Amino acid sequence: MSARIIDGRVVAQASREATRAAIADLPWRPGLAVVLVGDDPASAVYVRNKDRAAAACGIVARTHRLPADTSDAGLLALLRRLNDDPEVDGILVQLPLPPHLRQDAVIDAIDPARDVDGLHPYNAGLLASGRPGLVACTPLGVMKLLAAAEVNLAGARAIVVGRSVLVGRPMAALLTNAHATVTVAHSRTRNVAAACRAAEVLIAAIGQPEWIGADWVGPEAAVIDVGINRLPDGRLVGDVAFDACVGHAGAITPVPGGVGPMTIACLLENTLTAARRRRGQASKNVLF
Repeated sequence: MSARIIDGRVVAQASREATRAAIADLPWRPGLAVVLVGDDPASAVYVRNKDRAAAACGIVARTHRLPADTSDAGLLALLRRLNDDPEVDGILVQLPLPPHLRQDAVIDAIDPARDVDGLHPYNAGLLASGRPGLVACTPLGVMKLLAAAEVNLAGARAIVVGRSVLVGRPMAALLTNAHATVTVAHSRTRNVAAACRAAEVLIAAIGQPEWIGADWVGPEAAVIDVGINRLPDGRLVGDVAFDACVGHAGAITPVPGGVGPMTIACLLENTLTAARRRRGQASKNVLF
């Protein structure tokens, strides 16, 4: 039997429509500042997509494009100006940065109240404590996909393959807050294949094309593939061997068309949340 396909495009569209409708009822428009350093083609495409999606929802998005040789001091000075700008509700620095820039220092310089990427240590700490804060967009999108697929996380055995600050660590915290029993697997995990087979929910976020095959996936498991990798022949694939696993898993996301659309949808939702909170309005926060 073939797995249910979790269509991220459909879930993301519903999320964007909800954000658009909420903004339409406001007497003001949220502001989003995106900072792009350098000329990485993939980053440029992502930023254009974010700009279009923001405009479609009624968010005022302004992109600040800086040359690749921008210094730490120059980038941090821009962030200080954006932190003080009353028209800016959300700030996102497109990653990865050029290697000469200190990524941690850049993230730390963003006002946590405007940190719509959910990566500031303050927001990460709130998430780890189970308290309201801005949540990293991709892990938040994964949670929405699991909810849309009606996956019951309470008491479920879940594994996150990958421990990055961007995805793996906040993903594990979100699953824990949803009462799952969570394992985080990484390059030093012993017998990771067996750990994956035992899981009812498998989140792959390692950046290795089609690394997880059907023999790693337990029967009827829900598989969420965060990876996106371009092969030499130009094809985009995830970290999961989709064709092999689709007949084995219970539910699975495709690549492309799975997690990717959710990241931008959750960025828009986070921008609205940040804007409301900065104006003293109550706003929901998804802790699961």
